[in-house]
Amino acid sequence: MTTTLPDTATGLFAHVLRYENRATPYPYYTRMLRQPVTCMDDGTWLVSGHQEISQLLHDPRISADRLNPDAPAPAFRSLLVLDPPRHDQLRRLVTQQFIPRIMGMRDHLETLVARLLDAHRGEQPGQLDAVADLAYPLPVTVICELLGVPREDEAVFGGLARRLTRGLDPIDTQTEEELRELQQAREELVQYLEGLIALRRAAPGDDLLSGLMSGTDPEGGMGPVDLRVTLGLLLIAGHETTVNLIANGTLALLRHPDALARLRAEPDLATPLVEEVLRYDPPVQMSGRSTLADIDIAGTTIPRGARVRLMLAAGNRDPRRFPDPDRFVPDRRDNTHLGFGGGLHYCIGATLARAEAQIALTALARRLASPRLVADPPPYRENAILRGPDQLPVSFERLGPDERAA
Repeated sequence: MTTTLPDTATGLFAHVLRYENRATPYPYYTRMLRQPVTCMDDGTWLVSGHQEISQLLHDPRISADRLNPDAPAPAFRSLLVLDPPRHDQLRRLVTQQFIPRIMGMRDHLETLVARLLDAHRGEQPGQLDAVADLAYPLPVTVICELLGVPREDEAVFGGLARRLTRGLDPIDTQTEEELRELQQAREELVQYLEGLIALRRAAPGDDLLSGLMSGTDPEGGMGPVDLRVTLGLLLIAGHETTVNLIANGTLALLRHPDALARLRAEPDLATPLVEEVLRYDPPVQMSGRSTLADIDIAGTTIPRGARVRLMLAAGNRDPRRFPDPDRFVPDRRDNTHLGFGGGLHYCIGATLARAEAQIALTALARRLASPRLVADPPPYRENAILRGPDQLPVSFERLGPDERAA
C-alpha cells in the first residue's frame, strides 16, 4: 500500500511526531529535504539539510535556550540549554572530571557486556530482549559507577529517567496525565539528587560527583544548584541516548545479515559500523534552538527571535552529503554524521557511548548463533526525539563462549 505524504513542513513535522510513524519516520525526512530550510505554520523554522544544520550548529547567532533574545535567561539551566560564557565554564568543569575517568575503560566494559550475556548461557534455543537485557543495563551501570550512585538506587533512578525523557518531546504531543507525571518525576529527582549530594558531602569518594563538588574553575565554580542540575543531566543523558544507540545498532545488524556476518569475522569493523548506526538511525532525532539575530541561509532569512528545529536524522539522510543515504553501509567513508550534534554542544559522552556500542554490538555478533528478530518492527518508545525500540526480542540457537575467557 502506498502512503501519501504531506507536502507542507507543518504536516511533515506533525507526522514525524505521531507515534504510529515512530518505526518509519524516514520517508517524512526525505520529503523535508526537498526544502532544507522552511517555516512552519506556528512560526518555527524547520532545518533538515546536512550543510544547513552544520552551519547553524557552529553559528554564534544561534542560542540553545532563549526563545526571545530580549528575555533574561533563567538562573539555573543545564548545559544542554545554556549559551556561553556560562555553558563553557560548566562544560569545562564537567570535562575535567569526566574524561579522565572514562579513559582505559574498555576492559571493564567488555566484562560488563560478557556478564549480561552470560545470564542467557544454557538456553538452547534462547531469547533475550536486547533493550532490557543489554542496551539498558550496560550504560546505566556505567554512569552509576562513574557518578557514585549506589547500586541499589539504579532501578529508582532508571524509572525516573524514563519518565523525564518523555518531557523532551513537544508539549502538545503529551497528555495531561503525562505532564503531571513529568512534574512529579522532576520533584522526585530533585529530592533524590539532593540526598545523593548530601551523602557525598559527608563522605567524599573518588567518583565523578565528588570530583564535581571539589572542582574549581578560574571563571566560576559549580554552585549547589548548578551541581544538582548537572548531576541530573549526566545521570539521564549519560545512558538514555546510549540505550537507543545499542538498540538501533542491534536492529540494523539483524536487518542486514551481511553486515552482521562481517562484524562477526572482522571485529575492527565495529568502529565505522557504529558511526554508520549514528548516521543511519541516530538515537537523537532532532534538536531545538533559537536565533539571536537574523540569519541568511539557503536562500532565505531566519529572523531574530525565531524558534528552530534542527532535524538531525534528516540531515543524516541528505543525498547532497551522503551517497545512497538510505542504505546501511557499515564501512561508509567520510561519514561526518550529526549523531552527536555539533559545535559547542557536541555530546560530552560521545567517546564513552561509542565504546559501549562498539563492544556490545561486537559481542552480540560473535556470541549469538543465528540471531533473529522476534518482531519487526519492534514496539518503540513513546519518545519522538530520543527514538529507539522499547523492547527488542531476539531469538538465537545458542550463546557462544566469551572468547576473552578462552
